[in-house]
Amino acid sequence: MPEDGALPARALEGAGERPLGFYLHVPYCATRCGYCDFNTYTASELRGAGGVLASRDNYAGQVAEEIRLARKVLGDDPRPVRTVFVGGGTPTMLAAGDLVRMLAAIRDEFGLADDAEVTTEANPESVDPAYLAELRAGGFNRISFGMQSARPHVLKVLDRNHTPGRPEACVAEARAAGFEHVNLDLIYGTPGESDDDWRASLDAAIGAGPDHVSAYALIVEEGTQLARRIRRGEVPMTDDDVHADRYLIADAAFEEAGFSWYEVSNWATSDAGRCLHNELYWRGADWWGAGPGAHSHVGGVRWWNVKHPGAYAAALGEGRSPGAGRELLSDEDRRVERILLELRLREGVELGLLKPAGRAAAERALADGLLDAEPYGAGRAVLTLRGRLLADAVVRDLVD
Repeated sequence: MPEDGALPARALEGAGERPLGFYLHVPYCATRCGYCDFNTYTASELRGAGGVLASRDNYAGQVAEEIRLARKVLGDDPRPVRTVFVGGGTPTMLAAGDLVRMLAAIRDEFGLADDAEVTTEANPESVDPAYLAELRAGGFNRISFGMQSARPHVLKVLDRNHTPGRPEACVAEARAAGFEHVNLDLIYGTPGESDDDWRASLDAAIGAGPDHVSAYALIVEEGTQLARRIRRGEVPMTDDDVHADRYLIADAAFEEAGFSWYEVSNWATSDAGRCLHNELYWRGADWWGAGPGAHSHVGGVRWWNVKHPGAYAAALGEGRSPGAGRELLSDEDRRVERILLELRLREGVELGLLKPAGRAAAERALADGLLDAEPYGAGRAVLTLRGRLLADAVVRDLVD
């Protein structure tokens, strides 16, 4: 990774024809959830023998510095930014003014498209009406609350610290502040969760009135507290059949409430409610990820930043790119990634991207009811409901 972050000339060829987004990573959390393996840090983890290694007090300024670096690297790129997504960690551990300041840096350096989507994730316990109003006035128009579950015993297993009912109240507060689009994140398959627990969470989420819901199967990552508890036999591991049943319960509930799936784990009440930023990822567009551990992609070049906030701050303070490494994607890499990602979308993937072995696998998937016959006849592989349950397996066959 060059110290100035410079990209190969070919990465910028045709850039004007591709959307550009920004992901801003906020690595701070009040506590570490038992299932989380994200690049996040609590206050105690950022404190060394010599004192604080990285402070959130000046974090917005550091991210703004990387945004200015992005402007230098991308040069005279005329594209206004189409999407901004602030994730973490817990972005709302920063003052609302800090999030607005980071957004302002993007606006100043690149400009925002007239219809830009600007999202932040939020912990339900870390916002209030005044905080939400400040975000909305500062240019944010979409917000995503981590709900996970409506059941206290499920939240306890996940080490989530919000009060049941608080995420639903946050939806109303966000609407009152003027947010056009509101998402709730749910997790299914937590040890100790029953079908009735899951139905209660779905009813609570739908009843709160968001226009987007994400529902993810719990993945127990090695090295997490939850993985250690399962290994010790303190809580049971949930099997794949339970995950499949919970997915079917969710899809039916969302469909009845007027939500439509547009990606395997995401449902929206309208096309306007879809998360445009995530669609940049799924469609292989360009995005710059700012912050410790953030990943970026521009024109077939993918790179990632140093993970620790202290190392990140040090690099920017010395006028260096915080990039830790990068890879240049070949045409074959990009073809495979398009299949991996686009097949998860409601629009599916072009059959023309498949090699002969993949096309034969697609024919088998069609015969097995995993692909929809009508779009298949029009040249696209689109997952059926049963296909969504087996999406990973279908993808593996199609990329052969």
